[in-house]
Amino acid sequence: MVSPTRDTGGDRRQGTDGATLIRHFGTTDALPLWIAEPDVELAPSVTSALQARAADRWFGYETRPGSVIELFRDWTRERHAWDCAELAVMVSPSVGTSTGVLVDLLTRPGDGVIIQPPVFTDFKTIVSENGRTVVRNPLVLSGDQYKMDLDDLASKTADPGNKLLILCNPHNPVGRVWDNDELAAVAAICAEHDVFVLADEIHADLALPPHRFTPFAAATGDSGVRWAATHGPIKTFGLAGVCDTLLVTDQPQVEASFETRSSQFHLTRNNVFAIAAFEAAYRGGRTWLDDLLVLMAANVTVLASGLPDEITLVNPEGTYLAWLDLRALDIEVAELGPWLAQSAGVAVSPGHWFGREGAGFARLTIATPTETIERVVDQLRSAIRRR
Repeated sequence: MVSPTRDTGGDRRQGTDGATLIRHFGTTDALPLWIAEPDVELAPSVTSALQARAADRWFGYETRPGSVIELFRDWTRERHAWDCAELAVMVSPSVGTSTGVLVDLLTRPGDGVIIQPPVFTDFKTIVSENGRTVVRNPLVLSGDQYKMDLDDLASKTADPGNKLLILCNPHNPVGRVWDNDELAAVAAICAEHDVFVLADEIHADLALPPHRFTPFAAATGDSGVRWAATHGPIKTFGLAGVCDTLLVTDQPQVEASFETRSSQFHLTRNNVFAIAAFEAAYRGGRTWLDDLLVLMAANVTVLASGLPDEITLVNPEGTYLAWLDLRALDIEVAELGPWLAQSAGVAVSPGHWFGREGAGFARLTIATPTETIERVVDQLRSAIRRR
Protein backbone atom coordinates (compact mmCIF):
# COMPACT_ATOMS: atom_id res chain seq x y z
CA MET A 1 0.00 0.00 0.00
CA VAL A 2 1.00 3.59 -0.57
CA SER A 3 1.83 5.06 2.82
CA PRO A 4 2.61 8.54 4.15
CA THR A 5 6.05 9.86 3.46
CA ARG A 6 8.66 9.57 6.16
CA ASP A 7 10.19 12.66 7.69
CA THR A 8 13.40 12.31 5.74
CA GLY A 9 13.70 15.49 3.76
CA GLY A 10 11.53 18.29 5.03
CA ASP A 11 10.82 20.87 2.35
CA ARG A 12 13.31 19.13 0.06
CA ARG A 13 10.63 16.55 -0.66
CA GLN A 14 8.71 19.23 -2.53
CA GLY A 15 11.65 20.40 -4.56
CA THR A 16 12.50 23.49 -2.59
CA ASP A 17 14.21 24.89 0.48
CA GLY A 18 13.38 27.54 3.02
CA ALA A 19 14.91 30.37 1.00
CA THR A 20 12.80 29.48 -2.03
CA LEU A 21 9.62 29.31 0.03
CA ILE A 22 10.36 32.70 1.57
CA ARG A 23 11.03 34.23 -1.85
CA HIS A 24 7.75 32.99 -3.31
CA PHE A 25 5.43 32.97 -0.31
CA GLY A 26 7.03 34.92 2.53
CA THR A 27 7.07 31.98 4.96
CA THR A 28 8.53 28.54 5.56
CA ASP A 29 5.72 27.51 7.90
CA ALA A 30 3.36 26.06 5.30
CA LEU A 31 2.49 22.66 3.85
CA PRO A 32 4.73 22.37 0.75
CA LEU A 33 2.25 21.15 -1.87
CA TRP A 34 3.23 23.25 -4.84
CA ILE A 35 5.57 20.99 -6.82
CA ALA A 36 4.28 18.23 -9.14
CA GLU A 37 5.79 15.38 -7.16
CA PRO A 38 4.27 12.70 -4.90
CA ASP A 39 4.67 13.10 -1.15
CA VAL A 40 4.20 9.44 -0.22
CA GLU A 41 6.48 6.47 0.26
CA LEU A 42 7.70 5.59 -3.21
CA ALA A 43 7.35 2.19 -4.85
CA PRO A 44 9.31 -0.43 -2.86
CA SER A 45 10.55 -1.97 -6.10
CA VAL A 46 12.23 1.33 -6.98
CA THR A 47 13.74 2.17 -3.61
CA SER A 48 15.01 -1.39 -3.19
CA ALA A 49 16.59 -1.33 -6.66
CA LEU A 50 18.34 1.96 -5.95
CA GLN A 51 19.63 0.72 -2.61
CA ALA A 52 20.88 -2.48 -4.24
CA ARG A 53 22.58 -0.53 -7.01
CA ALA A 54 24.26 1.75 -4.47
CA ALA A 55 25.47 -1.32 -2.59
CA ASP A 56 27.36 -2.47 -5.71
CA ARG A 57 29.92 0.27 -4.99
CA TRP A 58 30.76 0.63 -8.67
CA PHE A 59 29.40 3.56 -10.63
CA GLY A 60 31.31 3.64 -13.89
CA TYR A 61 30.05 3.45 -17.44
CA GLU A 62 27.18 1.06 -17.91
CA THR A 63 25.39 0.00 -21.08
CA ARG A 64 21.65 0.64 -21.11
CA PRO A 65 20.03 -2.75 -21.75
CA GLY A 66 17.52 -3.19 -24.55
CA SER A 67 15.05 -4.39 -21.94
CA VAL A 68 14.50 -0.77 -20.88
CA ILE A 69 12.55 0.02 -24.05
CA GLU A 70 10.79 -3.33 -24.08
CA LEU A 71 9.57 -2.80 -20.52
CA PHE A 72 7.97 0.47 -21.61
CA ARG A 73 6.30 -1.23 -24.59
CA ASP A 74 4.93 -3.94 -22.30
CA TRP A 75 3.73 -1.31 -19.83
CA THR A 76 1.79 0.71 -22.42
CA ARG A 77 0.25 -2.45 -23.86
CA GLU A 78 -0.94 -3.60 -20.45
CA ARG A 79 -2.08 -0.33 -18.88
CA HIS A 80 -3.28 1.61 -21.90
CA ALA A 81 -4.05 -1.02 -24.55
CA TRP A 82 -1.56 0.82 -26.74
CA ASP A 83 0.79 -1.29 -28.82
CA CYS A 84 3.75 0.85 -29.79
CA ALA A 85 5.87 -2.05 -31.04
CA GLU A 86 6.22 -0.43 -34.47
CA LEU A 87 7.04 3.02 -33.16
CA ALA A 88 10.45 4.51 -32.54
CA VAL A 89 11.17 4.85 -28.80
CA MET A 90 14.22 6.89 -27.83
CA VAL A 91 15.74 7.77 -24.47
CA SER A 92 15.90 11.43 -23.45
CA PRO A 93 17.11 13.01 -20.19
CA SER A 94 13.86 14.93 -19.62
CA VAL A 95 10.63 16.20 -21.12
CA GLY A 96 12.25 19.61 -21.35
CA THR A 97 15.18 18.17 -23.29
CA SER A 98 12.88 16.48 -25.79
CA THR A 99 10.78 19.61 -26.15
CA GLY A 100 13.77 21.89 -26.64
CA VAL A 101 15.42 19.61 -29.18
CA LEU A 102 12.24 19.19 -31.24
CA VAL A 103 11.48 22.91 -31.18
CA ASP A 104 15.00 23.50 -32.49
CA LEU A 105 14.81 20.75 -35.12
CA LEU A 106 11.32 21.37 -36.47
CA THR A 107 11.09 25.16 -36.44
CA ARG A 108 13.22 28.16 -37.29
CA PRO A 109 13.90 31.31 -35.27
CA GLY A 110 10.79 33.46 -35.29
CA ASP A 111 8.42 30.59 -36.11
CA GLY A 112 5.34 30.22 -33.97
CA VAL A 113 4.92 27.40 -31.45
CA ILE A 114 1.38 27.00 -30.13
CA ILE A 115 0.75 26.30 -26.45
CA GLN A 116 -2.57 25.94 -24.61
CA PRO A 117 -2.48 27.94 -21.36
CA PRO A 118 -2.91 27.66 -18.49
CA VAL A 119 -0.18 25.08 -19.03
CA PHE A 120 3.11 23.74 -17.65
CA THR A 121 5.34 26.77 -17.18
CA ASP A 122 8.46 25.45 -18.91
CA PHE A 123 6.82 25.23 -22.35
CA LYS A 124 6.70 29.00 -22.75
CA THR A 125 10.27 29.36 -21.50
CA ILE A 126 11.63 26.68 -23.84
CA VAL A 127 9.90 28.23 -26.85
CA SER A 128 11.03 31.78 -26.13
CA GLU A 129 14.60 30.85 -25.20
CA ASN A 130 14.89 29.01 -28.52
CA GLY A 131 14.08 32.28 -30.27
CA ARG A 132 10.65 31.11 -31.38
CA THR A 133 7.35 32.93 -30.96
CA VAL A 134 4.90 31.79 -28.29
CA VAL A 135 1.41 31.53 -29.80
CA ARG A 136 -1.44 31.12 -27.32
CA ASN A 137 -4.48 28.89 -27.92
CA PRO A 138 -6.04 29.28 -24.45
CA LEU A 139 -8.21 26.60 -22.91
CA VAL A 140 -11.78 27.59 -22.11
CA LEU A 141 -13.37 26.88 -18.72
CA SER A 142 -16.93 25.69 -19.27
CA GLY A 143 -18.70 24.90 -16.01
CA ASP A 144 -16.29 22.75 -14.03
CA GLN A 145 -14.33 21.47 -17.03
CA TYR A 146 -11.82 22.93 -19.43
CA LYS A 147 -12.17 22.47 -23.18
CA MET A 148 -9.95 23.23 -26.12
CA ASP A 149 -10.93 26.14 -28.34
CA LEU A 150 -10.76 24.20 -31.59
CA ASP A 151 -11.94 27.12 -33.72
CA ASP A 152 -9.11 29.25 -32.40
CA LEU A 153 -6.69 26.36 -32.89
CA ALA A 154 -7.78 26.05 -36.51
CA SER A 155 -7.17 29.77 -36.96
CA LYS A 156 -3.73 29.60 -35.35
CA THR A 157 -2.61 26.56 -37.33
CA ALA A 158 -3.76 28.19 -40.58
CA ASP A 159 -1.04 30.81 -40.10
CA PRO A 160 1.91 29.45 -42.13
CA GLY A 161 4.32 30.90 -39.58
CA ASN A 162 3.09 28.55 -36.86
CA LYS A 163 4.84 25.21 -37.17
CA LEU A 164 4.35 23.22 -33.97
CA LEU A 165 1.73 22.58 -31.26
CA ILE A 166 2.69 21.44 -27.76
CA LEU A 167 -0.24 19.39 -26.50
CA CYS A 168 -0.39 18.46 -22.80
CA ASN A 169 -2.25 15.12 -22.36
CA PRO A 170 -3.24 14.67 -19.53
CA HIS A 171 -3.12 18.40 -19.02
CA ASN A 172 -0.97 20.01 -16.34
CA PRO A 173 -2.31 21.95 -14.42
CA VAL A 174 -6.05 21.77 -15.20
CA GLY A 175 -6.32 17.97 -14.97
CA ARG A 176 -8.12 17.23 -18.23
CA VAL A 177 -7.66 13.80 -19.78
CA TRP A 178 -8.48 14.54 -23.40
CA ASP A 179 -10.78 11.98 -25.01
CA ASN A 180 -10.42 10.32 -28.39
CA ASP A 181 -12.75 12.73 -30.18
CA GLU A 182 -10.93 15.80 -28.87
CA LEU A 183 -7.53 14.40 -29.83
CA ALA A 184 -8.79 13.31 -33.26
CA ALA A 185 -10.04 16.85 -33.86
CA VAL A 186 -6.61 18.25 -32.97
CA ALA A 187 -4.97 15.72 -35.29
CA ALA A 188 -7.23 16.68 -38.20
CA ILE A 189 -6.70 20.41 -37.68
CA CYS A 190 -2.92 20.12 -37.44
CA ALA A 191 -2.69 17.71 -40.35
CA GLU A 192 -4.61 20.11 -42.59
CA HIS A 193 -1.99 22.81 -42.08
CA ASP A 194 1.06 20.55 -41.55
CA VAL A 195 1.59 21.63 -37.94
CA PHE A 196 3.66 19.12 -35.99
CA VAL A 197 2.15 17.93 -32.69
CA LEU A 198 4.39 17.27 -29.70
CA ALA A 199 2.22 15.53 -27.11
CA ASP A 200 3.54 15.75 -23.57
CA GLU A 201 2.09 12.53 -22.13
CA ILE A 202 4.31 12.23 -19.08
CA HIS A 203 1.20 12.02 -16.82
CA ALA A 204 -0.31 9.20 -18.89
CA ASP A 205 -0.47 6.71 -16.02
CA LEU A 206 -2.27 9.12 -13.71
CA ALA A 207 -5.80 9.19 -15.16
CA LEU A 208 -8.39 8.99 -12.39
CA PRO A 209 -11.09 6.33 -12.94
CA PRO A 210 -13.44 6.27 -14.75
CA HIS A 211 -11.32 8.39 -17.05
CA ARG A 212 -8.80 6.63 -19.26
CA PHE A 213 -5.71 7.99 -20.95
CA THR A 214 -5.86 8.02 -24.76
CA PRO A 215 -2.47 8.32 -26.48
CA PHE A 216 -2.45 11.00 -29.15
CA ALA A 217 -0.98 8.35 -31.45
CA ALA A 218 -4.12 6.22 -31.04
CA ALA A 219 -6.42 9.07 -32.06
CA THR A 220 -4.68 10.22 -35.23
CA GLY A 221 -6.45 7.74 -37.51
CA ASP A 222 -5.65 8.37 -41.16
CA SER A 223 -5.20 12.12 -40.65
CA GLY A 224 -1.56 11.99 -41.64
CA VAL A 225 -0.56 14.35 -38.84
CA ARG A 226 3.11 14.37 -37.87
CA TRP A 227 3.66 13.80 -34.16
CA ALA A 228 5.91 12.75 -31.30
CA ALA A 229 5.12 12.14 -27.62
CA THR A 230 7.04 12.24 -24.35
CA HIS A 231 6.67 9.35 -21.91
CA GLY A 232 8.45 7.63 -19.05
CA PRO A 233 8.12 6.79 -15.37
CA ILE A 234 9.27 10.06 -13.84
CA LYS A 235 5.87 11.52 -12.85
CA THR A 236 4.15 8.19 -12.27
CA PHE A 237 6.74 7.08 -9.72
CA GLY A 238 8.19 10.36 -8.47
CA LEU A 239 11.53 9.91 -10.23
CA ALA A 240 12.08 13.25 -11.94
CA GLY A 241 15.36 13.77 -10.07
CA VAL A 242 16.92 10.47 -11.04
CA CYS A 243 15.32 8.89 -14.09
CA ASP A 244 15.29 9.30 -17.87
CA THR A 245 12.28 9.91 -20.09
CA LEU A 246 11.34 8.65 -23.55
CA LEU A 247 10.41 10.16 -26.88
CA VAL A 248 8.02 8.16 -29.06
CA THR A 249 7.24 8.85 -32.73
CA ASP A 250 6.21 7.26 -36.01
CA GLN A 251 8.26 9.74 -38.04
CA PRO A 252 11.53 8.23 -39.36
CA GLN A 253 12.97 11.66 -40.12
CA VAL A 254 12.25 12.88 -36.59
CA GLU A 255 13.78 9.71 -35.17
CA ALA A 256 16.95 10.15 -37.23
CA SER A 257 17.26 13.87 -36.45
CA PHE A 258 16.66 13.38 -32.74
CA GLU A 259 19.23 10.61 -32.50
CA THR A 260 21.75 12.73 -34.40
CA ARG A 261 21.22 15.66 -32.09
CA SER A 262 21.41 13.38 -29.05
CA SER A 263 24.74 12.11 -30.31
CA GLN A 264 26.04 15.62 -31.03
CA PHE A 265 25.33 16.79 -27.48
CA HIS A 266 25.81 13.44 -25.73
CA LEU A 267 22.26 13.56 -24.35
CA THR A 268 21.92 9.84 -23.71
CA ARG A 269 24.97 9.19 -21.56
CA ASN A 270 23.83 6.53 -19.11
CA ASN A 271 23.22 7.06 -15.43
CA VAL A 272 23.42 3.81 -13.50
CA PHE A 273 20.75 4.85 -11.01
CA ALA A 274 18.42 6.03 -13.77
CA ILE A 275 18.63 2.61 -15.41
CA ALA A 276 17.93 0.81 -12.15
CA ALA A 277 14.98 3.06 -11.27
CA PHE A 278 13.47 2.86 -14.75
CA GLU A 279 13.52 -0.91 -14.86
CA ALA A 280 12.29 -1.37 -11.29
CA ALA A 281 9.37 1.02 -11.81
CA TYR A 282 8.01 -0.77 -14.86
CA ARG A 283 8.78 -4.25 -13.55
CA GLY A 284 7.40 -3.97 -10.04
CA GLY A 285 5.38 -0.78 -9.69
CA ARG A 286 1.92 -1.86 -10.82
CA THR A 287 0.35 -2.47 -7.41
CA TRP A 288 1.91 0.65 -5.94
CA LEU A 289 0.45 2.76 -8.76
CA ASP A 290 -2.98 1.21 -8.31
CA ASP A 291 -2.85 2.12 -4.63
CA LEU A 292 -1.72 5.66 -5.45
CA LEU A 293 -4.73 6.14 -7.74
CA VAL A 294 -7.04 4.98 -4.94
CA LEU A 295 -5.40 7.46 -2.55
CA MET A 296 -5.74 10.30 -5.06
CA ALA A 297 -9.42 9.54 -5.62
CA ALA A 298 -10.00 9.64 -1.85
CA ASN A 299 -8.23 12.99 -1.66
CA VAL A 300 -10.36 14.39 -4.47
CA THR A 301 -13.45 13.38 -2.49
CA VAL A 302 -12.15 15.19 0.60
CA LEU A 303 -11.49 18.34 -1.40
CA ALA A 304 -14.78 18.25 -3.29
CA SER A 305 -16.84 17.80 -0.13
CA GLY A 306 -14.85 19.93 2.28
CA LEU A 307 -13.65 23.06 0.52
CA PRO A 308 -15.30 26.31 1.61
CA ASP A 309 -17.88 27.83 -0.73
CA GLU A 310 -15.41 30.49 -1.85
CA ILE A 311 -13.10 27.86 -3.39
CA THR A 312 -14.14 25.57 -6.24
CA LEU A 313 -12.38 22.37 -7.28
CA VAL A 314 -12.20 22.15 -11.06
CA ASN A 315 -13.28 18.63 -11.99
CA PRO A 316 -10.06 16.55 -11.89
CA GLU A 317 -9.70 13.76 -14.46
CA GLY A 318 -5.99 13.06 -14.26
CA THR A 319 -2.54 13.95 -12.91
CA TYR A 320 -2.01 14.23 -9.16
CA LEU A 321 -2.63 17.96 -9.30
CA ALA A 322 -5.83 19.66 -8.17
CA TRP A 323 -6.76 22.94 -9.87
CA LEU A 324 -8.56 25.27 -7.50
CA ASP A 325 -10.66 28.29 -8.50
CA LEU A 326 -10.16 30.99 -5.85
CA ARG A 327 -11.44 33.98 -7.81
CA ALA A 328 -14.38 34.43 -5.44
CA LEU A 329 -11.89 35.42 -2.72
CA ASP A 330 -11.16 38.58 -4.72
CA ILE A 331 -7.48 38.61 -3.76
CA GLU A 332 -4.97 40.40 -5.97
CA VAL A 333 -3.19 37.96 -8.27
CA ALA A 334 0.28 38.67 -6.89
CA GLU A 335 -0.97 38.32 -3.31
CA LEU A 336 -2.85 35.04 -3.67
CA GLY A 337 0.11 32.69 -3.21
CA PRO A 338 1.52 34.55 -0.19
CA TRP A 339 -1.96 34.79 1.39
CA LEU A 340 -2.52 31.05 1.05
CA ALA A 341 0.91 30.29 2.53
CA GLN A 342 0.85 32.84 5.33
CA SER A 343 -2.83 32.82 6.31
CA ALA A 344 -3.87 29.28 5.43
CA GLY A 345 -0.49 27.59 5.87
CA VAL A 346 -0.66 25.99 2.41
CA ALA A 347 2.06 26.59 -0.19
CA VAL A 348 0.62 25.98 -3.67
CA SER A 349 1.53 27.03 -7.21
CA PRO A 350 -0.32 30.27 -8.04
CA GLY A 351 -2.29 29.88 -11.25
CA HIS A 352 -0.76 32.86 -13.04
CA TRP A 353 2.53 30.98 -13.15
CA PHE A 354 0.89 28.86 -15.86
CA GLY A 355 -0.20 31.84 -17.95
CA ARG A 356 -2.46 34.83 -17.47
CA GLU A 357 -5.44 32.53 -17.96
CA GLY A 358 -4.61 30.95 -14.61
CA ALA A 359 -4.90 34.16 -12.61
CA GLY A 360 -7.06 33.57 -9.55
CA PHE A 361 -6.47 29.82 -9.58
CA ALA A 362 -3.93 27.61 -7.81
CA ARG A 363 -2.43 24.16 -8.29
CA LEU A 364 -2.22 21.75 -5.35
CA THR A 365 -0.51 18.36 -5.20
CA ILE A 366 -2.89 15.59 -4.07
CA ALA A 367 -0.41 12.68 -4.12
CA THR A 368 -0.08 12.99 -0.38
CA PRO A 369 -1.65 11.32 2.66
CA THR A 370 -5.35 12.02 3.07
CA GLU A 371 -4.62 13.47 6.50
CA THR A 372 -2.65 16.20 4.76
CA ILE A 373 -5.53 17.05 2.44
CA GLU A 374 -7.85 17.15 5.45
CA ARG A 375 -5.46 19.65 7.03
CA VAL A 376 -5.51 21.70 3.84
CA VAL A 377 -9.30 21.86 3.90
CA ASP A 378 -9.42 22.78 7.61
CA GLN A 379 -6.74 25.45 7.26
CA LEU A 380 -8.40 27.01 4.21
CA ARG A 381 -11.75 27.15 5.98
CA SER A 382 -10.17 28.73 9.05
CA ALA A 383 -8.26 31.31 7.01
CA ILE A 384 -11.41 32.36 5.19
CA ARG A 385 -13.35 32.69 8.44
CA ARG A 386 -10.66 35.01 9.75
CA ARG A 387 -10.73 37.34 6.73
